Amino acid sequence: MATAQSKQPYFGLKGKWLTFWITFACATDMTLFGYDQGVFSGVVISKDYLDTHELNGPDKTSTLSIITAIYTIGCFFGAITAFYIGENIGRKKTVLVGTVIMTIGAILQTSSFSVPHMIVARIVTGIGNGINTATAPVWQTETSKVHNRGYLVMLEMGLNIFGFSLSNWVNYGMSFVGGSVGWRFPLSLQLIFCIILFSTIPWLPESPRWLLAHGHEAEASMILADLEDKPIDDPYVIAEREEIIYSIEYERQNAINWGDLLRGRTKSGTKTIRRLILGSGTQAMQQFGGINETIMSYYLPTVLIESVKLDENMARLIAACASVAYLVASLIAAPLVEKLGRRIMMMVSTAVQLFCFLLVTILLSFAEKPDYLQKVEVAKASVVWFIIYYMGFGLGMLGIPWLYPTEINSLPMRTKGAAVATMTNWITNFIVVEVTPIGIQKLGWRFYIIWTVTNAVFLPVIWLFYPETANRSLEDLDAFYRDNPPLVLHKDRDSISVRRPERFIQAQGRDIEEAAKNLQRHRSVLVHDEAEKSD
Repeated sequence: MATAQSKQPYFGLKGKWLTFWITFACATDMTLFGYDQGVFSGVVISKDYLDTHELNGPDKTSTLSIITAIYTIGCFFGAITAFYIGENIGRKKTVLVGTVIMTIGAILQTSSFSVPHMIVARIVTGIGNGINTATAPVWQTETSKVHNRGYLVMLEMGLNIFGFSLSNWVNYGMSFVGGSVGWRFPLSLQLIFCIILFSTIPWLPESPRWLLAHGHEAEASMILADLEDKPIDDPYVIAEREEIIYSIEYERQNAINWGDLLRGRTKSGTKTIRRLILGSGTQAMQQFGGINETIMSYYLPTVLIESVKLDENMARLIAACASVAYLVASLIAAPLVEKLGRRIMMMVSTAVQLFCFLLVTILLSFAEKPDYLQKVEVAKASVVWFIIYYMGFGLGMLGIPWLYPTEINSLPMRTKGAAVATMTNWITNFIVVEVTPIGIQKLGWRFYIIWTVTNAVFLPVIWLFYPETANRSLEDLDAFYRDNPPLVLHKDRDSISVRRPERFIQAQGRDIEEAAKNLQRHRSVLVHDEAEKSD
């Protein structure tokens, strides 16, 4: 009996507990992502780091920007790597590859003594992170149930901010230590997350949808059953498997190669380009909404020092406190994403960002007037709106751009679509991170006008073009696009309703009923055959 128990996959875990451990692994990956981004904000203002790498003085601003921003170029190429290998080797193995590369990058960063050394280290770390951030949300989405898929991905992004907040407090604490340890120790802590990933991912299940797409039907059926905690011949499991297979076959029959895709030559019925643009568009809006210009994660202390005129210690402390408010908002968003839907939360989040940047722009414009008597007070007042901005961002535009591409793209395009979205994130991230210190230095308060305008533009874009994905199965969304929905869809009820459309509920009910009938017929045939043999 003990031997049989020990041979059970996943240590005998099923249902909610199996989902929990998949979520734990994906959440650890996203926590590492947050920590990895946040930790460098303390490094770039560390005196020992600047001295060791000879980066002191205003003439080194461009070099500092390149070292910071080159990480995002590594992430971009990591997403491209995930694009090519993710669909071939599976979700699990892709994340493991990314984690190995991140481990090497963390070691290289911790041991850096020169600018070229740190640049290489940042690129390597970025490649690993780009692979993981393009893959982990897909793995989570494809192993989650309809009712908690958004909640779990948003929860992971909340833990991403936990990693970011942790890095800020570690940086603040280590600033009192100073010296080489003050910046090398925070960088080395990335390895703890890598160890956790190496300890969990190997024994967890692969995505059943990826397995079905690659002909591993028996293994996929078993995983679907284990995730639902039902027998493998349960009608619900059979219906779910058949629906996935149908979507795979339909997409393959209407598949296009990338040459045709780039030329806009697509077959009717799949809406591949539209879905790619919608998914990657969320990531572009996230970055051009101004988040990496302010906090996530490179320059908040720099912004507070340069624009608000705070000293280094106070800038570090406020950055750490702001990250806690950011964390709270992101955790509040997790249970709301299925109740309010993706569209409403993205629009509310963007509206808050717009309002905050407008006020920051006005306050800092007064703060930079030489003859304005209260310029110190208005500069400090702007800090409040930076913090409220982070909270607004955490309520929607933090997590949904990582969730939406994994939902809106079809199964054969899901890894590619998530990779394209992640590439969009990192290339726009690079642009923002590269121009921010120079923009603050050259334009002053006028630099914040850019982010006020971009957020004003994004609001109608979301309202007009983005369909709701909450409370729909991934196969529902495939069926939605097979029915040729309108491009401008704010008036189409099925496109914007948070509730699952009735036609999808009825279709699933028919599938389960049909599966139950087929199963009953199969059992009847087996009973009849057994009876004839006994005669």
